[in-house]
Amino acid sequence: MKKPISIIALSYLLFVWIVVDLIHAKEIIWKKDSAKMVLIPSGTFEMGDHMGNMVNATPVHRVELSAFYMDIHEVTVGQFKQFVQDSGYNYNRWEDIIKYSPTDDHPIVFVTWYDAMAYSQWAGKRLPTEAEWEYAARGNLESKLYPWGDNVSHDDANYLNPDSKHKWYKQAAPVGSFAANGFGLLDVAGNVWEWCLDSYDDRFYHKSPKKNPISARWNIEGITKNYVRITSNRILRGGAWHSAVGNMRVAYRYNSIPRANTSYVGFRCVVNMD
Repeated sequence: MKKPISIIALSYLLFVWIVVDLIHAKEIIWKKDSAKMVLIPSGTFEMGDHMGNMVNATPVHRVELSAFYMDIHEVTVGQFKQFVQDSGYNYNRWEDIIKYSPTDDHPIVFVTWYDAMAYSQWAGKRLPTEAEWEYAARGNLESKLYPWGDNVSHDDANYLNPDSKHKWYKQAAPVGSFAANGFGLLDVAGNVWEWCLDSYDDRFYHKSPKKNPISARWNIEGITKNYVRITSNRILRGGAWHSAVGNMRVAYRYNSIPRANTSYVGFRCVVNMD
């Protein structure tokens, strides 16, 4: 006769099932800032400009990345307000923001790289590396120009077109206004440029490590600890509402001084799996 399973054993099995389920959950809600995040699985991809038109995005090279969670959409005005209220962070660009991101559901703009770093630390997250950003933006599509393929229209993203009659011609769109890419990410092309963790090096692809690369003086932990001392230009990715269509290419590399804050720059965050 089989012995009945004890309550302790059942409780343990249930605990293990819950933990495993959470570890492998495709989407989570991050408690600190209530952000929806999606699992970006570990993998290898070809990073860079397959067309060979952008010198600073060549040569195309294989990159291997560990799994991580990424914010489904850019950090919103509402989320950034909560950060400022909770932390007492010194920020005073609200009158400028309302002209270009008028609601709490719009992406935060007028944020420096330092602002983005401060928010990510408060939230228990970090900015994505450039390689993580491109891998996630591609959404499992190899060698394509954009997160959805090789063709583009204003049904796909918010970008500059003086002849267009789309309603966000001169400002950001609310987050989630367009379809998600293959990983479930929203607005990785257009809307606002997104800060990355890395420093800018136009020759980095010639010497990039294969696994979890980052162009920087320090590793991720070092950048996090010393970010207020950093003055070198930082990577921006994705294009913006004021950008030409070519700037939305997933391989397009842009950069700016870390103190830059404009009406078309924002960010999103990531969390390590381990």
